[in-house]
Amino acid sequence: MRIAVFSDMHGNDTAFDVVEADIKKQKVDQLVCLGDAIQGGPHPAAVVRRLQALDCPVVMGNADAWLLNGVETGDEGIPPERLKKMGDIRQWSLSQLTETDRAFISHFQPTVTIPIEERLDLLCFHGSPVSFDDVILPTAPEEDFQKFLGAYSSHILTGGHTHAQQIRRNGGLFFFNPGSVGFAYSHNQPDDQFRADPWAEYAILTVENGQTSLEFHRVPFDVNELIRVYRESGRPFAEEAIAQYQK
Repeated sequence: MRIAVFSDMHGNDTAFDVVEADIKKQKVDQLVCLGDAIQGGPHPAAVVRRLQALDCPVVMGNADAWLLNGVETGDEGIPPERLKKMGDIRQWSLSQLTETDRAFISHFQPTVTIPIEERLDLLCFHGSPVSFDDVILPTAPEEDFQKFLGAYSSHILTGGHTHAQQIRRNGGLFFFNPGSVGFAYSHNQPDDQFRADPWAEYAILTVENGQTSLEFHRVPFDVNELIRVYRESGRPFAEEAIAQYQK
């Protein structure tokens, strides 16, 4: 069985388009989205349309929940100025969506379980199996990693949220993060020199005849097209988003 796992499009359909096209070349049996699909970028409605057409399971991410209810459940230390900007972008995103779109997002699931073989499945979530706000970075100490995931070692695990591709052993199985489709970036860069990556990330898990493999993919997308859409979209603070892609 081959499962394509993708996450964190954040309203970037330019990147989502190239990922969908690349996945179609891979002859997968199943797709699953780990959340944070709609909020942030210039294409909220287009991303909804593409997800609806794919008709795959979708996990509820923290940004998805925040888009719907406006309640910040994660980092309470966000500066008021940034919260105000986030709120303005949220209102713009909502203005692009229909009631049907919002209903579709509201049906995203806290977790998704995909059977693979007898007594083996893939447990999918956003942050951790118990909270979409939990952060599991590649540099997390083993004690913290086990706190989040140790109780789930009978599953292959996959989560998003951190926009960082990684694989890490968990008992006899493992956890992996497919990275971000819509907003990939390095965590190892100073804030005042931040740059987003010009590629979209996802992963493919293959389990066949007792053998397991994991592929991490990075697919370039047209940054100039994304910049064009930002400028024409009417999204608030578009130039700040564009600056993240310009050197």
